[in-house]
Amino acid sequence: MLRRIRSAIHSHGVPGFLFAIGRRLLSPRSRVFSELPVLVANGTGLEIGGPSSIFARGGLLPVYPRVWNLDNCNFGASRLWDENLREGRTFVFNRRRPAGTQFFLEAAELVGIASGSYDFVLSSHTLEHIANPIRALHEWSRILKPNGTLVLVIPHRDGTFDHRRPVTTLAHLLEDFANQVTEEDLTHLPEVMQLHDLNRDPGAGTREEFEQRCGENARHRSMHHHVFDTRLAIELITHAGHRIRRVAALRPYHIVIVAHKSFEDAQPANRAFFLQSAPHFATSPFPADRLKNSTFRGPSGGAKHFIDCHEIGT
Repeated sequence: MLRRIRSAIHSHGVPGFLFAIGRRLLSPRSRVFSELPVLVANGTGLEIGGPSSIFARGGLLPVYPRVWNLDNCNFGASRLWDENLREGRTFVFNRRRPAGTQFFLEAAELVGIASGSYDFVLSSHTLEHIANPIRALHEWSRILKPNGTLVLVIPHRDGTFDHRRPVTTLAHLLEDFANQVTEEDLTHLPEVMQLHDLNRDPGAGTREEFEQRCGENARHRSMHHHVFDTRLAIELITHAGHRIRRVAALRPYHIVIVAHKSFEDAQPANRAFFLQSAPHFATSPFPADRLKNSTFRGPSGGAKHFIDCHEIGT
């Protein structure tokens, strides 16, 4: 614990560390967690981008204490927010369990991991750092067993330093996928430089430090390529072929989605989650979610109205 605190202070400074602690104290325990113990207990999973405090004991989705075995994937050994990592059986997610395997792989290219290897995949605040999120989700689906579980947490634009940026469209994400965009892509750099709110990002340092780090994003991976609201998150998960089980929009800036790998019925099964009256829209703490718009922006970029929708069973 002391090592992680020192690492956090070193990466973000004392103000950034205290700000992160405050945000964690203000984060409510998600109701979707009531189902997660059953979905992950005694299973083997892979976390993309961990370790994550959100999954630790006392976190928003404290699944680490319930997991039997958990491996981890990061893009490299050195990250801005952590000390150097080591490959092999070094990923400690629960001191009462054997350490999992630490992989150094691209999140969108899990080379060497066999298809159908894992019961579940966890990812917290990582997808926005990936230049080609559709490719990444396809890879995560590939390594999941049939009906495997995806637990995804991504930041909502309204609650973050991205609040000035426009929400990315599904059409744009599809274009990135078609163009085989890689992590060297800096398409969004001018927008980030213009609209990123440094007042909401105390760990970013000075404007000069922030600009330099984003300009070297392939090395640091700190920049948010894309900006999400809850509707885009649902569209993306549906397009990737996952049947959504739960959606929650939670303060201070979380979108939580629990879904199952299911390529046959994902779109019709997820229709109820696009209704503006659904709880994740009607009671969302984020203004963009509560806008009176009951349309689903389909894969073609056009809007489709869903009627005669039913509540998804549990």
